[in-house]
Amino acid sequence: MGIPVLALLFVGFFLLMASFFTVKQQTAVVIERFGKFLSIRNSGLQLKIPVIDRIAGRVNLKIQQLDVLIETQTKDNVFIKMKVSVQFKVIQEHVYEAFYKLEYPHDQITAYVFDVVRAEVPKLILDDVFVRKDDIAIAVKRELNEAMMAYGYDIINTLVTDIDPDIQVKNAMNRINAAEREKTAAMFESEAQRIRIVAKAKAEAESKKLQGQGIADQRREIAKGLVESVAVLNEVGINSQEASALIVITQHYDTLQAIGADTNSNLILLPNSPQAAGDMLNNLVTSFTASNMIGEQMKNQPKRVKKNQDHTSTDYNPSDTSNPTPEV
Repeated sequence: MGIPVLALLFVGFFLLMASFFTVKQQTAVVIERFGKFLSIRNSGLQLKIPVIDRIAGRVNLKIQQLDVLIETQTKDNVFIKMKVSVQFKVIQEHVYEAFYKLEYPHDQITAYVFDVVRAEVPKLILDDVFVRKDDIAIAVKRELNEAMMAYGYDIINTLVTDIDPDIQVKNAMNRINAAEREKTAAMFESEAQRIRIVAKAKAEAESKKLQGQGIADQRREIAKGLVESVAVLNEVGINSQEASALIVITQHYDTLQAIGADTNSNLILLPNSPQAAGDMLNNLVTSFTASNMIGEQMKNQPKRVKKNQDHTSTDYNPSDTSNPTPEV
């Protein structure tokens, strides 16, 4: 009698322990009775009838992430690999649909991502794929929400996390980018060089202008000094020609003294005799006198009548600016 009682007690304890079970946080448990759906139990300590009720499965209510790697072709015939990350979760009020209606949710989500990406990317060239990756992610999310909501799944977010073209295409893009940057750098360097040249030219022009003003002022003062010197010499009985000769001779010797003061000078002044200054002065006076005589003769030359026909260059007076008078 003792052994059957112990056996019954053991079986009763086993059945009692089998009646209780726990459900973890963010998890839902599906209970079936004789193979038929009975209820959904949430987190905490739960009770079921041993043997009659059973745990059909546990559904994770946490946010999950599925990474989908897709190879597709762009509008400009470039093959790229895209990585799309889908964040989703089971809606707590729709655990029944998520458990019974869809057996492989990851495969279903992957299929929809492939379908949307391969429909959107071939419409874009490679550069636009990088710029409009957020638009592609929004299109994937919209399509998944419409499809997966019926199965109790909520699509939290979709992200295009990687776009990987072929290695040769990437190298070409890098070369294009480098060439573009070199072009921009060359343009800036050319502009800087132009600014430097313009600034240097302006500085040189200003320097020449100031230098010219200085030379003009210097010559003006020299001329004033010469006039004063001639006036002083005239007061002591020396005429203008003799005074000019004396001044020229003085400047001649001043020049010789300046040349001799520089030991490294290789300048030779020819002729350097005392008569050279006088000859120079006489030549200048003769030239000025001849120029004045030629000017006076041209002014006193009679005007010629300009003919309308058969005229030559000798028929015109260069200083005559009157209108031609027709011959009667």
